Amino acid sequence: MKQSKENEIKEKRKAEHANDLKDSLVKRLNRIEGQIRGIKKMVEEDIYCDEILHQIMSAKASLDGVSKELLKAHINSCVVRQIKEGKEEVVDELMVTIKKMIK
Repeated sequence: MKQSKENEIKEKRKAEHANDLKDSLVKRLNRIEGQIRGIKKMVEEDIYCDEILHQIMSAKASLDGVSKELLKAHINSCVVRQIKEGKEEVVDELMVTIKKMIK
């Protein structure tokens, strides 16, 4: 029951980021989506594996950049707001997320 309640609470929460941040993240994700489509095409066309691997590393680096930007925004907005509201459990949630990110 506790897990169900936690999932219900998480589903109702929404981020409140500035439109310029959202626009920037969406643009970057669109570019990454293009990179992924390009990688798929390379595989379909039997491009040399090493070239594909380099493109995969590039896409991963791009995703890492988006993750870092979103993490920074999350801490500065969502986490700060929840702490001010007395919801200090957000720190534990953040720590779990960071641990997953650095694995």
